[in-house]
Amino acid sequence: MKVWLKVWCWLVGFSSFPSPGSAGTPVMFNKNGDAPGRYDIFQYHSSNTSTPGYRLVGQWTDDLQLNIEEMQWGGGVRTVPPSVCSQPCRPGERKKMVKGMPCCWHCELCDGYQYQADEVTCLLCSYSERPNENRTGCRSIPIVKLEWHSPWAVIPVFLAMLGIVATIFVVATFIRYNDTPIVRASGRELSYVLLTGIFLCYIITFLMIAKPDVAVCSFRRIFLGLGMCISYAALLTKTNRIYRIFEQGKKSVTAPRLISPTSQLAITSSLISVQLLGVFIWFAVDPPNIIIDYDEQKTMNPDQARGVLKCDITDLQIICSLGYSILLMVTCTVYAIKTRGVPENFNEAKPIGFTMYTTCIVWLAFIPIFFGTAQSAEKLYIQTTTLTISMNLSASVALGMLYMPKVYIIIFHPELNVQKRKRSFKAVVTAATMSLGPPWPWDLSSLGTTVAWDHHGLGAIVALEPPWPHLRSSSLGRLRPAALDSKGLILSFYVLPDCKFWNSLYSL
Repeated sequence: MKVWLKVWCWLVGFSSFPSPGSAGTPVMFNKNGDAPGRYDIFQYHSSNTSTPGYRLVGQWTDDLQLNIEEMQWGGGVRTVPPSVCSQPCRPGERKKMVKGMPCCWHCELCDGYQYQADEVTCLLCSYSERPNENRTGCRSIPIVKLEWHSPWAVIPVFLAMLGIVATIFVVATFIRYNDTPIVRASGRELSYVLLTGIFLCYIITFLMIAKPDVAVCSFRRIFLGLGMCISYAALLTKTNRIYRIFEQGKKSVTAPRLISPTSQLAITSSLISVQLLGVFIWFAVDPPNIIIDYDEQKTMNPDQARGVLKCDITDLQIICSLGYSILLMVTCTVYAIKTRGVPENFNEAKPIGFTMYTTCIVWLAFIPIFFGTAQSAEKLYIQTTTLTISMNLSASVALGMLYMPKVYIIIFHPELNVQKRKRSFKAVVTAATMSLGPPWPWDLSSLGTTVAWDHHGLGAIVALEPPWPHLRSSSLGRLRPAALDSKGLILSFYVLPDCKFWNSLYSL
């Protein structure tokens, strides 16, 4: 008992009062009788300037003592890197909590058209907005339209201006020389109707590029298909008249109905009225309005998103508006093909045919481009430019092939702008029939005849100088006189492919 007490007292005293050890450092014990730990801390250093190895960077006795300046960190960093569970998220990022670690998270960017509503939530901007630069809120999407200075607009406007100037020049020339044979031969009434349609085809370019409002949208609906409708209604009436004349001549010596200028204007007006009726129904069912289409240029990148200001006209409505004009164009092309073999004296049949063939090619190229770009971000610009250029080219083809040659002759070769060209009767009939030769069943050579095509290119005029000793009643039965004056008997008739003669009944 005495020995145990001495040992206990010695331990208590030794732990309470440190004593020097053999190395001269104090020796101490904690309350459990253990000597306190003492550690040296080494770090492996690797550099290009010194030998790699472990170096003393700190100690631990009762607390940690580190020489921060002597330590090396990854990536050459000289400061102590943070040791945390998660870093704070940047603006535009939300905290996505890690499962099982409620105090840790991953930062997730609010992408697309989303913005950061709070620390853990991303919300979608409204239909007409996009996120701002740091995605902490939303801003309005810019509104765009086809500008006049845009390359997409410059070319159609340039073509339209040239076409308008050329059309006005042709109209002025026709008015100035209204009573000359070439102008009369072109069918003055339908020519002015056709030139009006060509003019409207050029005008629609400016309406398609102008800033949309209710008035502009209304005029777009009216004139979008009206110019083409007027043009092709007039051409269809012309080609139909030529076709009916020759088809009727194969069966009878009676003139077909509705071939006078008044009748031709009535037919053209009735064809045009169908287009206008369709437009009025369109106005009643769906009044014109303007819209801002945010879907057309809403790209994956919100910074490139744009709202398109345009008229409330769909692609289908555009095609329907042009559909009737395209139907007239196709029908006119069919008649042009049927009348391609008429005599050369029917001077407008072949130019109309060439006009329609070229126009069909233009519109066959237009359709795939128009529908092929329906999903493009540049849809507004491509479709508008394609549509206006197609209409400009169609109008230019008609103007150039049908009227520019006439204007050229009127201005530069007035000697050809004469009432009639004298030919022998045999030459004229041969040009018309191409197959029937002499002896002719109507021998008028002894009557002192003068035969030439009339100024419509659709008949012949036979002038018989008095007296008419050999004129028999049978001849008058086949050649009914149209006018009789003191100078002679003027007979106006048609020469058909089978060499039948009958009254023109056409108002000269």
